[in-house]
Amino acid sequence: MATASDKEGAEPHSELQLRTSAWLTRQADLYRKATFHPFIESIRNGSLDFNCFKRWLGQDYIFVREFVRFLASVLLKAPKDTANEDIDLILGGLVALDKELSWFKKEASIWEVDFLSTNLHKANKDYCRFLESLMQPEVEYAVIIVALWAIEVVYCDSFAICLEADAKTPPALREACQRWGNEGFKQYCVSLQKIADKALDNASHDVQQKAEAAFVQVLRNEVEFWNMSYDDHN
Repeated sequence: MATASDKEGAEPHSELQLRTSAWLTRQADLYRKATFHPFIESIRNGSLDFNCFKRWLGQDYIFVREFVRFLASVLLKAPKDTANEDIDLILGGLVALDKELSWFKKEASIWEVDFLSTNLHKANKDYCRFLESLMQPEVEYAVIIVALWAIEVVYCDSFAICLEADAKTPPALREACQRWGNEGFKQYCVSLQKIADKALDNASHDVQQKAEAAFVQVLRNEVEFWNMSYDDHN
């Protein structure tokens, strides 16, 4: 997958990168809840009830289909002067979703999950509505690109935990963990963070505040999504 290269004006960009890093620090407790949820922890220690994984599989397939529209909207909102390599990176992420959806379908056949009969849970519905709200014309590029980075990095950091040397991840779940926890996806997330920081560099203080609010909302939605997958309480 394409990576974003460093641009001119590295000094201001370095200062800006501290902005997203500061958000991660400020929201450390919430970020940990989103990336080391009991759903993820139970995959890592080998205790997850596979019915929970099947529930997650069905719901995440629905989410990814909505995510395709969301990612296309990110491209549409990108300013005309956006660097070509940044556009290539986002476009590469969009193209990769075709293979991702195919992976979900393959897994559904293995786990006997019927997507057509899968009912949309409230947590998933709320998350999809949030994505829809970010696609509205009045939402600025800096806000939606921050949300994209947040969504991707939460999955990366979550599933990477399940690939650590001392993890007891069941063999049947390692492919799912590898899909989002691998080094290539991590570098994709690092590049998205750089793109987000550059967008924030050109944004007003008001837009920067909206972007931080979107970041926090992504984390909250991710926690609820894991809750739904793990407990089926929605």
